[in-house]
Amino acid sequence: MTRLAASSLRQKLADALNRVAYRRERIVLERHGKDVAALVPLDDLALLEKLEERMDVEAAEQALADVRQSGEKSIPWQDVKRSLGL
Repeated sequence: MTRLAASSLRQKLADALNRVAYRRERIVLERHGKDVAALVPLDDLALLEKLEERMDVEAAEQALADVRQSGEKSIPWQDVKRSLGL
């Protein structure tokens, strides 16, 4: 993976964007020797977002299963909204 000092990004932005967009490179931006951000192709970002969504769905399903298994009663969404004044 390519690394680039954030301070030099202004001078090299067009080249960095071309490398990411056309060569599908991932570029890690560093500040004071520490990784702070990354430039990634849009396909990589889309995949990351799908993975995050899948993890969220799995966590929600697990939470529902835990409530069902515990025997606790759930609170209807309308009641929650009403109690919060929404």
